[in-house]
Amino acid sequence: MPIVYEQLMALKNLGQKYSYSDRDVMLYAYGIGLGADPMDENELAFVNEGVLTPRPLKVVPTFASVAAWGAGPGEMNLNRVMVVDGERDITFHKPFATAAHITADSTVLDVFDKGKDKGAVIRHQTVLKDEKGDKLATLVASRFARGDGGFGGPSDGQPEPHKVPERAPDKVVDITTRPDQALIYRLCGDRNPLHSDPAFAKKAGFPRPILHGMCTYGITCRGVLQTYADYDPTAFKQHVARFSSPVFPGETVTMELWKDGNVVSFEAKVKSRGVTVIKSGKTVLA
Repeated sequence: MPIVYEQLMALKNLGQKYSYSDRDVMLYAYGIGLGADPMDENELAFVNEGVLTPRPLKVVPTFASVAAWGAGPGEMNLNRVMVVDGERDITFHKPFATAAHITADSTVLDVFDKGKDKGAVIRHQTVLKDEKGDKLATLVASRFARGDGGFGGPSDGQPEPHKVPERAPDKVVDITTRPDQALIYRLCGDRNPLHSDPAFAKKAGFPRPILHGMCTYGITCRGVLQTYADYDPTAFKQHVARFSSPVFPGETVTMELWKDGNVVSFEAKVKSRGVTVIKSGKTVLA
C-alpha cells in the first residue's frame, strides 16, 4: 500500500506499559561490549552489581533505546524489506533506575517524500516516563523507507545533520567487537534474522550477518563514556548518530572524537574496509 500522508501523521500510541530489571540493564551493557576485560572496574560497574565491595549498578544512557523495545506509534504499512534505520537522537531527562515500570508515548513527527524512486523518510518520537509520570528520555528515530516514495508528501524541512569539526580529531578510540556480538545484542529485543541467520543475511545481499545499527549506536555511547564522561552516565544530556554503513561482528570500530565545550562530536569507521559507519555524531554533556 502506498503511504497515505494524513493517516501516517495521525498515528499515535500513548500509555504503552513496559518494565525492566537489572538483568536487562546488565545484558544491554554486555551486548554493546562492556565488561570484555573482566578486571576493568570502570566497565564492570555496568555489568556487575558488586558484592565484597558493594557499589550501585550503573545504567548505560543508551539503554533507553531498548528499555521499551517495540514501542512505536503503530503500524505504518511500509515495505519492510526496504526499510533501514537512518538516525537516532535521544535526549536524557532523568537517570534510569536499575529496574522500573515505565510508560511510552509514541507519535509521528514528520513524513518526507524523497520521490518515487528515492523513498520516504519517517521521523517518529517516543517519550519514556517513570511511574510518577516524569520524563526519562525522548527518543527520535528516523526511518528511511526506500520503497515508499512518490506519495505526494512534503520533501523539504528535514533537520540538518550535525557537522563535525574539520580539524584533526582530539581523541581516537578503537573499540573491538566480538564475532558473536550480534547474537548477544539481539537478546535485548531486536531479533531481526539479518543479524543472526547467515542464509537470511545472504538473501539480503550481505556475505554474513551484520551487527545491529543500534548496537553500533551503543558502542559510540561507550566511546564517549570512556573518553569525556569519566564513565558517568548522568553526564549525558543527548546522544545523536546517523547510520551510514553496517559493521560486521568481530570488526574494530574506530571512533574519532572532537570536544568543544560541552559538545562532543564524533564519527566511527571500520578502517579494515575503509568505510564510515556512523556520521554526524553528537553528544551533549552536562
